[in-house]
Amino acid sequence: MEEEITTKNSLIAKYKLTNADFEQIKNHGIALDKIEGELFLFESGIPKVYLKKPATIHDGIVKLTADDFKNYAALFDQKKSNLKLKKFVPASGAASRMFKFLNEFLNEFNAEDETINAYINRKKDKNLPVFLAGIEKFPFYEEVKSKVKKLIPNYYSLESHEKNYHFIKLMMDSNHFDFANKPKAALDFHKYTSHIATPVEEHLNECASYAASNGVSHLHFTVSKNHENLFQQIIDEVKKKVENKTNTSLNVHYSYQNKSTDTIAVAINNQPFRDENGDLVFRPGGHGALIHNLNTLNADVIFIKNVDNVIQNHTEETTLYKKALAGVLLDLQQEVFLILKDIDTNKIEEKQINSIVDFMQKKLNIDLIENFKNYTFENKIAAIKNKLNRPIRVCGMVINEGEPGGGPFWIKSFKGNISLQIIESSQVDITNPEQLEIVAKSTHFNPVDLVCGIKNYCGEKFDLIDFIDHSTGFIVHKNNKGKDLKGYELPGLWNGAMAKWTTIFVEVPLVTFNPVKTVNDLLKPAHQPQ
Repeated sequence: MEEEITTKNSLIAKYKLTNADFEQIKNHGIALDKIEGELFLFESGIPKVYLKKPATIHDGIVKLTADDFKNYAALFDQKKSNLKLKKFVPASGAASRMFKFLNEFLNEFNAEDETINAYINRKKDKNLPVFLAGIEKFPFYEEVKSKVKKLIPNYYSLESHEKNYHFIKLMMDSNHFDFANKPKAALDFHKYTSHIATPVEEHLNECASYAASNGVSHLHFTVSKNHENLFQQIIDEVKKKVENKTNTSLNVHYSYQNKSTDTIAVAINNQPFRDENGDLVFRPGGHGALIHNLNTLNADVIFIKNVDNVIQNHTEETTLYKKALAGVLLDLQQEVFLILKDIDTNKIEEKQINSIVDFMQKKLNIDLIENFKNYTFENKIAAIKNKLNRPIRVCGMVINEGEPGGGPFWIKSFKGNISLQIIESSQVDITNPEQLEIVAKSTHFNPVDLVCGIKNYCGEKFDLIDFIDHSTGFIVHKNNKGKDLKGYELPGLWNGAMAKWTTIFVEVPLVTFNPVKTVNDLLKPAHQPQ
């Protein structure tokens, strides 16, 4: 209580917060010391990470043979009957970015004075021609076209470009399809002979194929509260069909991003930003807030995958690689658990230390400080236990083909510790030529393809909040009704939120990575019927 009063007084003194502000903060469920910490970060800035080198094959990234993948998948299949499995899919985001270029077209196109071709030439738009060339291949084409015909009386007398304009307009219209404001998970992605599937349905199929144990599969979506009914409607429509096809019972659960993880916004001068009513403005903390959702789950193995990374073809192949990553996790976890159990039962001898350290360095990428060899035996054991008694994640990595996003790097902390991390470009000091050169040498990309072990050798859950690197958040520049502001995003779910986990990177084929970042990605072979 005394600490809370001290924090409150310092916030009043420095930022002139009022009793009404503190009441607003309390009602939002946010701790005062969290507000104080965020305001400090806005003033001090967030230090950039120091890249030591990119993680590459045989230097941070494991390269498996075809037989290795099959053997690890078989190992997982052999052990899974004794394990509780779960798939975790962040799915709360709306599809606004997916249709960004179409919204820009509707905002800037003058239907009275120009043709679509004239607009394309004027704006040098490269996306709209691709969309129009493939328009009939989109899974939603027939439904939207049918609605356009009903709503436009003179449809058949229109020019082709006029029909296309009305098609796009109806897609985006909030009174009709409103695609850009729907969750990406609920959009039509794949056209099959008998039906059209959303990402929700495809994740149900995937969950049954590789995250099932004893005929039961558990799938967890993080959703926004106002979209849960839409998710449930899709589940009600397709769940029984998937269960019958896969002979698997599917349990689906949801959670929301907790409002207590929202962060305070500030003006450019770092004073708390206020809306037109004078109230403080809070923003969602980004996908890093979902570590709290993940922390509530109870499972031995958790598969994590982005909601838009689904595939219409090659599902058996992607299943093999997912199972193999889980097999790698179980294989390494078994050895870690044996060491920790021997430590707790005083069975480790001095002569075993070198082999344990060799395992930690070569198999788990764990860096021990230089003077470790000078430690007493007891301190060596304590250091080993501290490093091994952590959550483990095995992350698939694909060859870098220029996709925007994070990648695998060796980084050096301000304390001098070396570790493997998934780093976003915004975390790198782009003014430093040496750091940019390291980024340029990066060979792999993070597709968000994780398999996680969140329990210790006794079967007890770790508190995942203990393993966050809180210094790795992001300051972002945004706009609120014409006014510039700065926001703080929490350390990313697979970035700083998992920074202190044991991390293993494994190269997986590009066939496992099929994201839909723009609507045009649905025209790629992975999302088209064979």
